[in-house]
Amino acid sequence: MPLSWNEIKDRALSFSKEWAGTYNEEAGAKPFLEAFFSVFGITRKKIATFEERVKN
Repeated sequence: MPLSWNEIKDRALSFSKEWAGTYNEEAGAKPFLEAFFSVFGITRKKIATFEERVKN
């Protein structure tokens, strides 16, 4: 089920608070992206499926 705009907004606010002050981009790149995509309801599995398609 798609997320409502209010749910996305709430998740985005939580995401921004969690990642505020992060300085080492390389160390946290993968967790950052997973957290970012979760704001929109995109799971790690969907990201992995996309990455696999891009590689081939």
